[in-house]
Amino acid sequence: MAWIYLSIAIVFEIGFALGTNATKGFTRLWPSVFTLLAAAGGIFFLSLALKTLDVGVGYTIWTGVGSIGTVIFGALIYKEKITPAKLGSFAAIIGGVILLKIAAGI
Repeated sequence: MAWIYLSIAIVFEIGFALGTNATKGFTRLWPSVFTLLAAAGGIFFLSLALKTLDVGVGYTIWTGVGSIGTVIFGALIYKEKITPAKLGSFAAIIGGVILLKIAAGI
């Protein structure tokens, strides 16, 4: 269940990051409400995942995969550019996530 909770937390993390951009400095009500709820949901599900997973593994995967998702969806929603440097960074993050899962014995 820990990996399912972590996956849900990652979805909330991506929503939080994208929502933060949409708030325009927390001057827009509904994007601000969405962002705060997404932040709370992400932390809640991360805390459930960390009942089983090591904090170093869980938190690193949460932020790493959340970052990749934010860049991808930022490109789709906000028309941000994905550069070769970003692609290389994706590869490094994905490699790190794989190594962390191996190190965690999963």
